[in-house]
This record gives sequence, C-alpha cells and structure tokens, in this order.
Amino acid sequence: MTLVIRNLQRVIPIRRTPLRRKMEIVRSILGVRKFDLGLICVDNKSIQHINRIYRKKDIPTDVLSFPFHEVTATHGLCHLLGFTHHSEAEWQKMYLQEKQVLEELSRHTGARLQPLSRRLY
Repeated sequence: MTLVIRNLQRVIPIRRTPLRRKMEIVRSILGVRKFDLGLICVDNKSIQHINRIYRKKDIPTDVLSFPFHEVTATHGLCHLLGFTHHSEAEWQKMYLQEKQVLEELSRHTGARLQPLSRRLY
C-alpha cells in the first residue's frame, strides 16, 4: 500500500510514522492488500470550503474522501512534474496549471472538474 500524507494545517501535530503504522493495521484488519491512499490534513476553514464546493454543505466536517479520479490524478501529476504549494506563490502557479488542465479535460469529457486545492491560501 502506498500512503501519502500531507499536513496543510498547523493546529494539530501530525506524527507521520505512527499514523503510517496505524493505517497498515487498519489495512490488515480490513483485508486490503493493494490500496493506495492519500491523506491531506487541513484546517476547518479549508475543509468547510471544500465541503461547500463538493457537497453543497457550508459547514466544516471531519473527513471528506474522494476516489482516485481525474481531479486527484491531475493534482498528483502536477506534483510529479515539480509543482508544489509550500508557499502562496507556488500554490498559485500549481493551481493555475491544474485548473487549465482540468478545464481542457472538462471540454473533452463534458464533466465539471475543478482543482481540489482551491483557495488553500
């Protein structure tokens, strides 16, 4: 199992090694042998924004989950090509690239795809 952890919030400390171990135990308990997972920890303001966009609920929530599809794949590919979002300037550059790709893909597929990382800064 591949596990990617991104901590984009500063309120609750995230210890990656114990979290990885616990996710391995959960995977084992569930009998999942091959399963890739990405965990992105955000603050309440960010998760409320994402919840409003994707679920039309304007409240913070504890967890949002997205299957691996065009939106997450595009974000991951942007990272593989060297884009990051450690600063607002880097995020803006990555966001614009991701948005452009998803807009073009939407024109081809008829879907309404938008970057998952909208308004992180």
